[in-house]
Amino acid sequence: MQFLAVLFLESRHKVHDHFQPRIRRVTRKGQTDMPAFRCLLQHLTCLIRLYIRERGMVRRVEERMIPYQDEKRDNAICFFAKEHRARAGTALAQTYLYKYLAFLDFLSVEKTGTPSIGLEYRAMKMGPVPPAIYNMRHCLKTPLFEFVDEGSSVFTIKAKGEPNLDYFSPFEIDIMMGLVTKYAKNFGKATEISEDSHKQIKAWKKTFDKTPNGIIDYILTFDIDLKNKPEKDLGHSEKCYLTYVATKHASKCSRAR
Repeated sequence: MQFLAVLFLESRHKVHDHFQPRIRRVTRKGQTDMPAFRCLLQHLTCLIRLYIRERGMVRRVEERMIPYQDEKRDNAICFFAKEHRARAGTALAQTYLYKYLAFLDFLSVEKTGTPSIGLEYRAMKMGPVPPAIYNMRHCLKTPLFEFVDEGSSVFTIKAKGEPNLDYFSPFEIDIMMGLVTKYAKNFGKATEISEDSHKQIKAWKKTFDKTPNGIIDYILTFDIDLKNKPEKDLGHSEKCYLTYVATKHASKCSRAR
């Protein structure tokens, strides 16, 4: 426990000040604050990854199907936070962020056969939610953005730097710009973007109707069973998606050997 606290405190220039009292509660003799301890461990993991990346010791722990996946995720969040504020005049709420990211991924699958970022989403009542981000919302902070706890379970996202759009294709940038242009101007009507995600992201509806809160499979973006569709009848995005899935599976099998 002492080692964890020391490691954390030595990296405090990367940690938001509100973690200091949590550390003291965790390390105080005879007491354990489990939510704070879990958050501490999660943030230590982030610090280790950041340390490795900054020093160029290892580029990736494992192969990724989407090049620069972490960079794309962080820059997309920074972009949405910055552009949403510029258009709406107020901070980006977490509900909007999750829908922006989901639209970006699922529209990319629909049009190109490959997700832009490739986040995992759950089919929640208000639309797709990426659990990897949602579960870290209390302590998520990077050089490009940070989640701000506004109280009463309300979280907003603050951009801290300039997003690097070189990680994205012109097609992806068009989607991102189109999303903030359409929805930021109507900020305050969160139901609109949620309702649109229900209508336009077919994979969400299919999953929610069958297994509420279940993990959404990208293949449900397509109207038919692609695996049983004759190859000659496959469209371009359908072929690309099947190739993406087959390559991903082959990569996992290779690493498992």
